[in-house]
Amino acid sequence: MFEIEAVSQLLAQVIAKTEADYIEARLETNQSSYLTYKGRELETVGRTKSLGGNIRALVNGGWGFVTFNNLSNLHDNVTLAIKQAKMISHEESVIVRGEPVVDTISDKGMKNPVDIPIQEKKELLDRYNGIMLDTPNIQTTFITYSDNHKRMFFVNSIGSSIEQERANITLRLGAIATSGDDIQQASLSLGNTGDFEAMTVFDSDAAEISRRAVELLTAPQIKGGEYNIILDPVLAGVFIHEAFGHLSEADFIYENQRLRDLMVMGKKFGSKKLNVVDSGLLPGLRGSYKYDDEGMPATHTYLIREGKLVGRLHSRETAGKMGEPPTGNARAINYQFPPIVRMTNTYIEAGSDSLDDMIGDIKDGIYARNWYGGTTSMEMFTFSSGEAYMIRDGRISELIRPIVLSGNVFHTLHNIVAIGNDIKMNQGGGCGKGGQMPLPVSNGSPHIWIRQCLVGGC
Repeated sequence: MFEIEAVSQLLAQVIAKTEADYIEARLETNQSSYLTYKGRELETVGRTKSLGGNIRALVNGGWGFVTFNNLSNLHDNVTLAIKQAKMISHEESVIVRGEPVVDTISDKGMKNPVDIPIQEKKELLDRYNGIMLDTPNIQTTFITYSDNHKRMFFVNSIGSSIEQERANITLRLGAIATSGDDIQQASLSLGNTGDFEAMTVFDSDAAEISRRAVELLTAPQIKGGEYNIILDPVLAGVFIHEAFGHLSEADFIYENQRLRDLMVMGKKFGSKKLNVVDSGLLPGLRGSYKYDDEGMPATHTYLIREGKLVGRLHSRETAGKMGEPPTGNARAINYQFPPIVRMTNTYIEAGSDSLDDMIGDIKDGIYARNWYGGTTSMEMFTFSSGEAYMIRDGRISELIRPIVLSGNVFHTLHNIVAIGNDIKMNQGGGCGKGGQMPLPVSNGSPHIWIRQCLVGGC
């Protein structure tokens, strides 16, 4: 049985003697469990363990990448990664090297959620499922639960040696109501950094999901058009993550000339009230860590400050090529993938407006909450809310069918006229990019008021 710490030390010695411009290695142990339900049926249940690693080598601008599960032939894997890099090398290697880091981040008090018996998890999900299914007119339900615990070792040719532990839980509850041919649904996404006990208190939320799904059967659908709209922190957080956060990832910007022309530093994207941040340093959030998967320290990075573009998210390579400060945003979902530029915890900073004042100033508009899904293409976006209500004469009024928001993100940011003082972070779900998903992230915002937002009915 290999001691992974000893293997990590040996790997550090091996890569220190190579001819690559830069080389790094990652070893990882991962435990996970999962359960999924469809209606009353438990569809899948399982528990997995894995041990593996990767080597990534840079030679004359070309990258080689090798994954492995056998820890006995490290020399061969390092040699292969360098050989691959030389096959595609064509230019001078440019990266931010930084200072070597030697550190261990291990929370000895961390609970491993995977150690909790599957039966205990099943009993909790059975309870939530029963609450939803006992609601009249609920036709079926869906539940997905997963947790994992990772222990990671990182070494590179600069001299860094880092050990980190992370835990993660996600839970999605959904209820589907039917009446004749009409089908409506409501759902809730939850997550945290490994505290299973915190996932056991959502009985009332499960009941509310079911009630709302049934209420939507008789809710009217609005006429499409431009509206004054207030987004709750969950939907506004998803908006800023999907519609703007991905545009701030420097690998995307560097490779796309049109986006480089749009995302010019100092360009005005909103009022002075608007501040957008990506931070891996916020305690207790799923997107947080001390070092990214290239061994770079996480940062608190302003993307928009007082309405102007002031930053973007970087790996070692994109920071070097674009001549900008590194931000520690290179991440991979596991050892089978190379790190790419990814968000951490992305949010709109709190403003000074109260929700009551915002609603009170709107004669005719919409209050949209939660999220269901959406797509983005460059600066264009389309998102579906989880629920929506009319605002009439300064008050939240009747429930309506969920709405679809669409438009140009840059125009929409300019149309944010008020930002609430009630920021909240959403930890449900995960981020996808480059075939790597779901990556643990969080996003958030205060309530925000957007004028002239294009809205359609679901």
